[in-house]
Amino acid sequence: METKDWNKEAIGILKAELKRHHMSYRDLAERLKALGIHDSERNVTNKINRGTFTAAFFLQCLEAIGCKTLRLED
Repeated sequence: METKDWNKEAIGILKAELKRHHMSYRDLAERLKALGIHDSERNVTNKINRGTFTAAFFLQCLEAIGCKTLRLED
């Protein structure tokens, strides 16, 4: 049985939602600031690309993006 790479799954979801909402990492960093999360554009980019973020950050990003529903199927 093949083990799923959950970090890659989370990265893919965030990147897909950014694309779907026509947002850049800069846009996301600005929207996160409005929620009280003060990460630079570079820090947000690095976290997402490395997949080194918490579940809380994942949810904060989805909120900042404006994602109201999330489809997990391929």
